[in-house]
Amino acid sequence: MKNNIFLQGIVVVGSFLMGWFLLAQVDWLELFKWEESTDKLEERLGEELWELYSRESDEVTNDTLRTAMDSIISVICDANAIDVDNIKLRILKKDEVNAFAMPDGYLVLYTGLIKNVDKQEELTGVICHEIAHIQQNHVMKKLAKEVGISVLVSLTTGSSGTGIAEVAKLLSSTAFDRDQEREADMKAAEYMKNAQVSPEHLANFLYKMSLDDHEAVTYFTWISSHPDSKERSTAIVDNFRDDEIQNEPILSETSWEDVVTIVRHLDVR
Repeated sequence: MKNNIFLQGIVVVGSFLMGWFLLAQVDWLELFKWEESTDKLEERLGEELWELYSRESDEVTNDTLRTAMDSIISVICDANAIDVDNIKLRILKKDEVNAFAMPDGYLVLYTGLIKNVDKQEELTGVICHEIAHIQQNHVMKKLAKEVGISVLVSLTTGSSGTGIAEVAKLLSSTAFDRDQEREADMKAAEYMKNAQVSPEHLANFLYKMSLDDHEAVTYFTWISSHPDSKERSTAIVDNFRDDEIQNEPILSETSWEDVVTIVRHLDVR
């Protein structure tokens, strides 16, 4: 009996010493430096990409529209313990039905998207989807995989405007991989549920945008970069079918009507 206790003690002490030894081999200073450098890389990439987009299209300066979009984001973030200061909303005057995430928390909305949703809850769903990409770090994972960290570093330290333009195109017009899109869908639905907005509205929007006879089919950039829309729509409905979810639009009816009126009368390029 004493021998067993003695052996167990040796095993415990040995395990502790081995763990301590392995931890000691980690260069924590270098690890923190790497995290700091990647944060700076992401910040620089976000700045470079936004500068490019802001040159190509006019940014919306209408206070009513911006306040409404900020309100949707704030409610979603508050309901899901997300730091709203990490989401950098930018609205561009463009007819394309599109929204996308960029490095460093940039969330870009085109006025064409706002113009072509039938309900504000559909827009909320798309915003939630893009916030999910930001929160799950899908943007940098995609760029690291398809472009490479070394290339990204060179783009932010040199003067390759062509390279930055290619990265911009990659983010705004091509999909994340299937697993990331599914994760963003489910996270978005969860965000909506927590904010008491029915995820069914995101499912409806995905389904409608996949129909060839929709009047805005020419401008469906968001859907063309998000394949398998019908399948994903069904997955959202199936996943939340048994949940009792109230639906409370975030904006008042008057505020949403103001938004619709504003985007319809914007002079876009």
